[in-house]
Amino acid sequence: MLLATDLDGTFLAGHPENRQRLYQLIAAHPEIKLAFVTGRGLEVVLPILSDPTIPVPDYIICDVGGTIVDGHTRQPVQPLQSDIDSRWPGERAVAEAMAHFDGLERQEVPQQRRCSYFCDSNEVTTDIQRIAAQLGCQVLYSADRYLDILPRGVNKGSTLSSLVQHLGIDRDEVLVAGDTLNDLSMYEAGFIGVCVGESEPALLDATRDRARVMHAHHTGCGGILEAMAHFGFLGAGGIDAEVGAMDAPGKADLVMVYHRLPYEEVFENGKAIRRRPTSPNGIIPTLLSFFNGRKGSWVAWSVHDRKKGIPFETHTEVDRERYPDLLAARVALTKDEVDTFYKRFSKEAFWPTLHTFWERAIFREEDWIVFMKVNRLFAERTAAEAAEGAVVWIHDYNLWMVPAYLRELRPDLKIAFFHHTYFPSADVFNVLPWRREIIGSLLQCDYIGFHIPRQVENFVDVARGVAPLKVLETKACAPRYLTYGCAVGLDEVTTQIEVHGRRIGLGAHPVGLDIGRVRAALDAPGAAARMAALRRDLSGTRVILSVERLDYTKGTLEKLVAFERLLEEHPELHGKVSLLAVCVPAAKEMTVYDELQTRIEQAVGKVNGRFARVGWTPVQFFFRPLPFEEVVSWYAMADVMWITPLRDGLNLVAKEYVAAQGLTGGHGVLVLSEFAGAAAELHGAVLTNPHDIHDLIGKLYFGIAMNRAEAESRLRELFDIVQHNDIQRWGQDFLDAVVAQQTTQPLDTDSVLADDSEPAAA
Repeated sequence: MLLATDLDGTFLAGHPENRQRLYQLIAAHPEIKLAFVTGRGLEVVLPILSDPTIPVPDYIICDVGGTIVDGHTRQPVQPLQSDIDSRWPGERAVAEAMAHFDGLERQEVPQQRRCSYFCDSNEVTTDIQRIAAQLGCQVLYSADRYLDILPRGVNKGSTLSSLVQHLGIDRDEVLVAGDTLNDLSMYEAGFIGVCVGESEPALLDATRDRARVMHAHHTGCGGILEAMAHFGFLGAGGIDAEVGAMDAPGKADLVMVYHRLPYEEVFENGKAIRRRPTSPNGIIPTLLSFFNGRKGSWVAWSVHDRKKGIPFETHTEVDRERYPDLLAARVALTKDEVDTFYKRFSKEAFWPTLHTFWERAIFREEDWIVFMKVNRLFAERTAAEAAEGAVVWIHDYNLWMVPAYLRELRPDLKIAFFHHTYFPSADVFNVLPWRREIIGSLLQCDYIGFHIPRQVENFVDVARGVAPLKVLETKACAPRYLTYGCAVGLDEVTTQIEVHGRRIGLGAHPVGLDIGRVRAALDAPGAAARMAALRRDLSGTRVILSVERLDYTKGTLEKLVAFERLLEEHPELHGKVSLLAVCVPAAKEMTVYDELQTRIEQAVGKVNGRFARVGWTPVQFFFRPLPFEEVVSWYAMADVMWITPLRDGLNLVAKEYVAAQGLTGGHGVLVLSEFAGAAAELHGAVLTNPHDIHDLIGKLYFGIAMNRAEAESRLRELFDIVQHNDIQRWGQDFLDAVVAQQTTQPLDTDSVLADDSEPAAA
């Protein structure tokens, strides 16, 4: 069948549960073709298509029949569009002819092959009809307000009839739905039709004697469902059988949706062994802490190799003693799916774009299909785990599309999303081929968190280009965040928006540090001896420390070039400063970093080749991961921490350095890129522009030469910030904001469509 429906008051209206039932019915039946038939212009329809809960139409007839495009490609349906174009005298000719009528007010909306006006009914005179006819046009007036000048013979019904004939569809397999006189031409074309509940009286009067047109009791989608049952397209029982009742909700009051499991999984002698995470990532222990005394699930992927013949366990315990009510709900993925979804596509398409290196991005449609499949699996598992009205906390860009699928499956849930990675401005983000789908998905959340206010505003800017957006609430960024003092500063941040009638909370929540983990590393056996040995080996030398992953976003190459220039310009530093550069290699599958590794190694060799002498090596380069305890010892003895990412969502290494220095009574200097998210929060850091080699050199020299009193003062301020805004406060503040966010949905007074409802036949 083909469902040809108006939008406002029809397909976008009705009780929310009836909308969901109809949308799911369409999704479950690929043989149901969908056509939007609307008076809106195509540009106004596009934001609707970004809403992932609304089915994508196969065809769009808009501009009251003046435009017809393929719903997936947005390209004109030919030769139908060319025929319409040939009948239109042109916007300028019509507008100039109608300009003589003072009672007409031009609608300031996108419109093609029509001229649309507001006017009272008494303004629709025979003169307007006559002049329109002279231009080869016709007049359509509806809802006692809207007047359209259209090409002669063109309206919703005529264009729909041409499409049905073009597609070779039996006219009895077409159901048209509308609610205003603007839709009358669809019924006059002889199709089976429904006027949904609360339709315009003039439309009801005009269709009252048509046997194939039903006047429904329920509004919007409820009326369409009534008609489908009444005319036997699927039958009342068929509708219920196909849509099905929602599975009984799960038992988890809090569902954490994260790409990693809360334990490490290894196989020994063919058996899966689970261990506590050994990674220094303090986020996982913090997220686990929210399951104390609370029923919950942790949704994450796990590789499943069917060839090994080992049964896959969907549910596993996490820690029976500490978290007895927490289960890991695992999503089974093949190794190829993980490599595509996480290691290749996310890192080759999304990572470079998010960090403003869009020229490095590689976009593959086949990878996007895998990405959506994996996100759908995450959403289905989450929907099965969550209790009625549960809080779902989704983490980072790898799971961008989960909110869209999840909202469709479980509209009762409170969905929260935290974006751990930098979120760029619209001119960068919009490079992504799937930006509308991604933003449409995120707009299904009840609350979205980012590290700093700048990233919040970047998101708002991007969302404005996808859907009509209203800012409901803002707040000042000071005193917690820098405003005009760094590249990522901002004076005001948006905290609540409204999109498609939904209120969405936004907030800045910079991830904090697990201070206890740093303290434990400093107190560990051997830590004091290790620090003493480092001081002895580097005595008489000011130590500049750099710790980062191998990544083009980290500015490692730019740093080495600047250090070489520093030694050129300040020969008095020879033998007195050393750069200890720790670069953690990427996973073997991520070959995108091979060339960068070679260039970094060449740059290190060049600096040492030019300046090294017996007893002094300017750059000591460590291309390997180091144990966290060892890195913390290096933090504690380094005079300067030099962190220069070209773009970074936050940068926890900066906070780790501050914590190690603060806990040991040090007076080290933090020289930090002003393009790291942490720069907006860490008052007391020496901020530098990594894109400006002169600034890199100048700020590093300033840090090396800083007097002790100033260094101690800066470190006290930094340590107070890091200690107060720790990882536990981050997580609690975020969850508190989610709970405080009250989602308000536009509700229809129409009741949910009952199974035994009797349709009101025309």
